Amino acid sequence: MASALALVASLYARAEPLPYAIDPTHTFVTFEVLHFGTSTSRGRFERTQGTVQIDRAADAGRVEVSVATASVTTGVAVLDKRLRGAEFLDSEVYPNATFVAEKFSFMGDALIAVAGSLTLRGKTLPLTLKASHFNCYTNLLLLRQVCGGDFEAEIERSAFGITSYLPFVADRVRLVVQVEAIRQ
Repeated sequence: MASALALVASLYARAEPLPYAIDPTHTFVTFEVLHFGTSTSRGRFERTQGTVQIDRAADAGRVEVSVATASVTTGVAVLDKRLRGAEFLDSEVYPNATFVAEKFSFMGDALIAVAGSLTLRGKTLPLTLKASHFNCYTNLLLLRQVCGGDFEAEIERSAFGITSYLPFVADRVRLVVQVEAIRQ
């Protein structure tokens, strides 16, 4: 028994970051913004890709996620076209928004936040995503480990040069991210 415990302890001590690939069928970035002080407009980005590394022994990790800005959808075609245009996301000039993070914060075994930087419209600013419902499990179809959760943050769109319709459409935008990543 002691030798088995020593083996497990040595494996844990030598743990390295485990690589995961973002599952685009289970990963979406959604946004919410107050519209003319009356209701909340919502939308999401349909295309994401990226990688995650998690090192549980060191309570550390790295995330690199790219979101195709032209994949924005609100359910209103004319609004989607406007959001892709130069006054908002400018998808032709800036086809991707990226989030890169190297600071994972844990409380016990629970991941509570991921801090890094968001690049949108060519401008990079710090962003911390607060985590909830983070978990890892063995996917019974893939027979591989999958980790995922829900994350959220708020940004000021004007900080990224998106000022159209201020103040009628609020500056504060709530980001909600659902993500799952598959162990490689």
